[in-house]
Amino acid sequence: MLPARTDFQALKARFIAAAGAVRAAREPSLSTAVPALDQLLGGGIPCGSVVTLEGFGSAGCRSIAAALLAQATSRGLGAIIDNGELYPPSLEAAGVRLDRLLIVPAGTPVGIARSVDMLLRSRTARVVVMGAATLRAAVWARLANLAQRAGAVLVVLGGRVAAELSAVATVCLTCRIERPVLQGTHGLWGVFAGFELRAELRKHKRAAGGGAAFMVSLSRLASMGN
Repeated sequence: MLPARTDFQALKARFIAAAGAVRAAREPSLSTAVPALDQLLGGGIPCGSVVTLEGFGSAGCRSIAAALLAQATSRGLGAIIDNGELYPPSLEAAGVRLDRLLIVPAGTPVGIARSVDMLLRSRTARVVVMGAATLRAAVWARLANLAQRAGAVLVVLGGRVAAELSAVATVCLTCRIERPVLQGTHGLWGVFAGFELRAELRKHKRAAGGGAAFMVSLSRLASMGN
């Protein structure tokens, strides 16, 4: 395995090489492609923001993250900080273009923070997805500032995020599964089609919080498994 510094320098070189690539025009918000959720958010996820998706087990957080990555890679680049749990076929089934997805392996809080920092500074990815690493408040504040300057959406997944992260987040959503969805005849011959998910808006700096959105997650999103 290459030393961490070598890995970081290789990642930096890739971003420098991509600096001349054509970037999509900055937009005020990014649609989730889920009408009920977009309505709850006032049109979508604000660009230049940090978004937390909180939920335990198969809560649907990864499904929402995949939907955002699908939107991002339809017109530009997306990125994931991978800790070894990534399953690319599920992302592809959710509509993510893998040829426009940067996958950055990082397993330590320092490595994750440095990778996200470089991604946001490069301004190459419209959406960056990461796990809720244990970082100092100053680090979260710096990443939030970089996301704002880049016009990117930094999505943070976690069961329950720390107060330091919630303080700088623009949008905080709590997700859970309400019930399974069946197609056809119910009972023995029913066909599992996904889950009905509930996303509760716990915080939104640019809108009133406290709302909730119901959305049916059919096979395309259900394939994410979480």
